[in-house]
Amino acid sequence: MEKWKEVVVGPDTPLGETIRRIDASAMQIALVVDEDGRLQGVVTDGDIRRAMIDGHGVEYPTAGVMTKSPLTLPWNTTSDHALSHMRRYSIHHVPLVDDAGVLCGVYFIDELIGVVKHPNPVVLMAGGLGTRLRPLTESCPKPLLPVGGTPILERIIERFVEQGFEKFYISVNYMAEMIKAHFGSGERWGISIEYLHENQRLGTAGALSLLPERPAHPLIVMNGDLLTEIDFVALLREHAARKVLATMAVREYEMQIPYGVVSVDAGFISSIQEKPLHKFLVNAGIYVLEPAALAYISEGYIDMTALFEKVKADGQAWAYPLREYWVDIGRLEDLEAVQFALQSAG
Repeated sequence: MEKWKEVVVGPDTPLGETIRRIDASAMQIALVVDEDGRLQGVVTDGDIRRAMIDGHGVEYPTAGVMTKSPLTLPWNTTSDHALSHMRRYSIHHVPLVDDAGVLCGVYFIDELIGVVKHPNPVVLMAGGLGTRLRPLTESCPKPLLPVGGTPILERIIERFVEQGFEKFYISVNYMAEMIKAHFGSGERWGISIEYLHENQRLGTAGALSLLPERPAHPLIVMNGDLLTEIDFVALLREHAARKVLATMAVREYEMQIPYGVVSVDAGFISSIQEKPLHKFLVNAGIYVLEPAALAYISEGYIDMTALFEKVKADGQAWAYPLREYWVDIGRLEDLEAVQFALQSAG
């Protein structure tokens, strides 16, 4: 069976099932067809993120979030013509339909041209002390702690390389020489790596003041202790579409109160909620910044949250819901959980 058929869904398919199929296929798209196989619309990561922001749950019908009347091509379109079409309209996939509108196939740009190279620089923050991971970090910087036999930071870089990124800066401070010795100039991965040396701690945003020059393209900034399967290209597309100075990836975090929560009004009990579940969006430690956003960085120590407060005041800060796998390896129990999960998967 053609692989695209794995992401064909019906208009009434619950959104949760559509998300599951997109994630399982890694195609970044679902194709919505009626009972006769006619294409009704498509669902992309962007559609799903907007649905999440609008509060739609996993039982919501897919037809309610799909993009209707997507761009299509005739079923007998050649790959060269399809590639030209996708480049012209800046799209990454195009469905093929027959004269009756029945879905016959899909062209994917990555299959036609291979991995697209991106000029956007990537800044990885690797200067932290890793205090919460002691005693492991007494002799090894946190970014070099192995996860499944591979250092955390190396896994991050490999994820970027797989998606076509080539220009890297690594911000270093604690045990900087060990990190530089491991990664060098990046030649082993076919990339360029330069180092931003923090002689004093500058914070996750302050380190950007050490960039040798202002970049010509939006840059991705990421903490060096995260493991994630986020699509960085989709993140850049969303950032560009919103025309903002700064985008922050956010992650849903759930916290359940282990007791019955009592509300009181003038001494009388007004309500009782048994072990309520609270949901929040939290900072995922991944950002996209326009070069102009660097002007908001003052000299000295400044964290990324403080930078976003400044940008937010000008209405230029966007939130990008991250729904892919993500884990912050900040504590020993986090590291142990990831190790166990990798061993179980292996």
